[in-house]
Amino acid sequence: MNKQIQEFNDYRAKMNEVILGKKNLVINRLYNLDTNTYAEGALPVRSKEMLGLVASMVLRCDDCIKYHLGKCHEEGITTEEMYEIFAVANIVGGTIVIPHTRRAAEYWEALQEN
Repeated sequence: MNKQIQEFNDYRAKMNEVILGKKNLVINRLYNLDTNTYAEGALPVRSKEMLGLVASMVLRCDDCIKYHLGKCHEEGITTEEMYEIFAVANIVGGTIVIPHTRRAAEYWEALQEN
């Protein structure tokens, strides 16, 4: 696996374990709500991950962007579809999203190599 992807996934898993291990009721419920939000429902997981990616790009959260890129990759999103997702995020968020699009494109390329 690409080093960048492995480091991101390892760090995320490690810190989630630390945070959830503290058993703070509010934080644990928030994490559970997040998990359930992206589960299959009236909208398929695939659509929810694309929506999550656009929202993350507009909010300019690089960790969230990487997470949703990985999930989109797992859901079989094509590169052509991904660049349409990037286009929506840039239209909604404006030119401030461009640097995040660059990093997202770099991470997407790494995911494609795996």
